[in-house]
Amino acid sequence: MKKVTKGQWNGYDTYTLHSRELDVTLLPRLGNNVISIRDHIQQRDVLRRPDESELDFYLQKPYHFGIPLLIPPGRIRRGKFTYAEQEYQFDVNTANDNHIHGLHRTQAWCVSDIEEDDEGCTITTEFKTTDDPQWIRQFPVPLKLEMTLRLQGAKLQQTFKIHHLGDQPAPFGLGLHTWFLLDGEPDKWTITLPVSGKYDLDEELITTGEITPLGELEQLITGMNLQGTNFDTMFQIGNNPVQATLMHNDGYGLIYSADPAYFKHWVLYTKGEADQFLCIEPYTWLPDAPNSGLPNEVTGLIELKPAQTLELNLQLEMIYPSST
Repeated sequence: MKKVTKGQWNGYDTYTLHSRELDVTLLPRLGNNVISIRDHIQQRDVLRRPDESELDFYLQKPYHFGIPLLIPPGRIRRGKFTYAEQEYQFDVNTANDNHIHGLHRTQAWCVSDIEEDDEGCTITTEFKTTDDPQWIRQFPVPLKLEMTLRLQGAKLQQTFKIHHLGDQPAPFGLGLHTWFLLDGEPDKWTITLPVSGKYDLDEELITTGEITPLGELEQLITGMNLQGTNFDTMFQIGNNPVQATLMHNDGYGLIYSADPAYFKHWVLYTKGEADQFLCIEPYTWLPDAPNSGLPNEVTGLIELKPAQTLELNLQLEMIYPSST
């Protein structure tokens, strides 16, 4: 039987899902972030995990570690938009008095279920936005968020359920800012990302909605070595599979995939020239989607109806050399 064990990080409870291949550690009461994936086969950390000495930095910028949730992802111009006659004003927290990376930071989620069986183990957590006065002030439509992690062997499934508890349509977007480690050896790693174009940004780093050809980045479609790359780039997935493959030159790597019905965009981010990290970020919506003037089928903005439950699915699977 696979198991879930309880631990602590800086006095906050953690829950770790165990399999032969992986340990996956969740920090529910500080943002419900998957702060660590430890690969036992390769004896390495898969994700950038926060050290206990980095608590202050984590509290300030929790989306710099693990698999943080962005609800909604990206920038919103002046933090302001109107949808279905409801005005929304998010706090401005980045340059040009814009908002970035959503309302979800370090909110406390509750563990609602743990299951263990011979095949794997599962944990489910939940959070109601009305429990956070700062959230409901900025997004005055009540939601209940649920996240389920299911670990089976070398495969981690992540499922979100968003329950609309209000009485008017509401716009929704979700992204994940997943920090994969390159171990200071970008020349040994290759990213394959089937995409159809890249989005132009304006002077405030907000997407214009214009899509340009990939140019030299067409290498991504068949495999691009990360040596010398410097990404802070948003891509249109188009009709391609929603799948990113990150491979080491020894045959070790991972496949990161998401539900094609909802995830329309990828962001790649290396925090300067690629060295220690590659963030592979699946987004459902285009940043600033409500202000873009573009149709929802282009931006990926999801309209939540009253009493609707939306389900979003992602999967991370490790790949091992054939000799493993």
